[in-house]
Amino acid sequence: MPPYTAASLKAELNSRGWRLTPQRETILHVFQNLPRGNHLSAEELHELLQQRGEPISLSTIYRSVKLMSRMGILRELELAEGHKHYELNQPFPNHHHHLVCIQCNRTIEFKNDSILKQGVKQVEREGLQMIDCQLTIHTICPEALRMGWPSALPSNWCCTRSIAHGLN
Repeated sequence: MPPYTAASLKAELNSRGWRLTPQRETILHVFQNLPRGNHLSAEELHELLQQRGEPISLSTIYRSVKLMSRMGILRELELAEGHKHYELNQPFPNHHHHLVCIQCNRTIEFKNDSILKQGVKQVEREGLQMIDCQLTIHTICPEALRMGWPSALPSNWCCTRSIAHGLN
């Protein structure tokens, strides 16, 4: 899947009977310029756009990221925080997967070409078209294990990894 530009997004939306609104273009631009490894929830995207003075409502953001996910432009991620995050759906060879600590929410990206190749093989076998292939492995970090996860871990405990990475 090629990376999306405003022109290709406009063409794709028009082919489906939709428009490229200024809000959708702004949202695409944010994800195109997001540093590698960063993921945004709809709420985080809304806050970022408000800080930039972009008057896009949260409901418009929810609808736009859902639409862009269904189109394969964004990847919808189920990480450990209990709400969805989004990132650009990068073409091979930038395709990646995630390791997520369910205690501190730290997310580590990793590449594994065999996962994508197996996904492509299954999709082709069934005559389908792949939009995304992602594997999320839920983990427990070593610090939580050392502290006695799950039974001996205090309910208000925060992993130093999550504090160091600004995850809490």
